[in-house]
Amino acid sequence: MTPRTHVTVLPPSLVEMATRHVRSAVLSGALEPGERIIEETLCARLGISRAPVREALRLLAQEGLVEHLPRRGFRVLVWSATDILQLFELRRVLERHAIESALPLPAHGDPFGAVRTALDEMRAADVSDDTLERDNAHRRFHLEVVALAGNHQLNLAYAPVLLKLQLPMARNLREEARVASRRNGIRRHAELLESLESNDPDIACAALRRHGELTYLNLDIC
Repeated sequence: MTPRTHVTVLPPSLVEMATRHVRSAVLSGALEPGERIIEETLCARLGISRAPVREALRLLAQEGLVEHLPRRGFRVLVWSATDILQLFELRRVLERHAIESALPLPAHGDPFGAVRTALDEMRAADVSDDTLERDNAHRRFHLEVVALAGNHQLNLAYAPVLLKLQLPMARNLREEARVASRRNGIRRHAELLESLESNDPDIACAALRRHGELTYLNLDIC
């Protein structure tokens, strides 16, 4: 008989707790780009063993928020200004292609329902001042915009780009709330949804160009 392989199954709740904690610290700026993440400190703070912490960091590395340095552990990922600008440009290209491929959509049913739901979740998180959930809903909003094209391969190509951008996207929203108005980010996305609901690709692509996802990042590539 083939001997059984014993696999340790980590409690999802512990991994989820550790993942949410670190993700929140990174997106809020409590952990700065390049800052080391000390596993022992996380274990002590959360009252859990190292295994779920390591699994959480592995998941966050897949999301593009942290990176593993051989023999040195994990640190918050560092993107250069040029990297960020190139990623946003790639995001715009993929979103524009999705919109041009999708619109006009059939009038029956509610083809924009999933995008609207994500915007409603952004609003609810904003009202409850849950910035992490607003960041998550923000990412879902853009995922649902691209999903309108019904192109599975496009979705697969787009998702990792958006994950890599979730930190600068979150920072743009938070700086916008601080400098301008807390509601500006919601308004910009409501305007984008309204342009999509016109079912006119030219109107929607024009709104995409005006979206302003870089306005408050103050990138300097000189």
